[in-house]
Amino acid sequence: MRKAEVYRNGILAGVLTEEDRNGYSFRYDDVYFNDSNKYAISLTLPKTQQEYRSEHMFPFFSNMVAEGTNLAIQSRYLKIDERDVMSLLAATASLDTIGAVTVKLMEPS
Repeated sequence: MRKAEVYRNGILAGVLTEEDRNGYSFRYDDVYFNDSNKYAISLTLPKTQQEYRSEHMFPFFSNMVAEGTNLAIQSRYLKIDERDVMSLLAATASLDTIGAVTVKLMEPS
């Protein structure tokens, strides 16, 4: 099981968990969820629900990963399997992203 912290504008918004390659969850952080001044990280993950589950990586997160030739180049350079979205997210969406959301892999506990 791997987990990643999800930040919106540098503020912890929640935790993305890869239960296994076919099971994912995203849970808003309690403080973030209860603050009415904080926006949802995505229209597809609204703050009307605190935890989401999916058999596949949530489209919002998988769309943060490169596609096509850029994905092939990144995968080869980073030595990460193209299908390992969680590792690719951690390697490429932890510092400089186009939007307000960043993803940082958590150390195993």
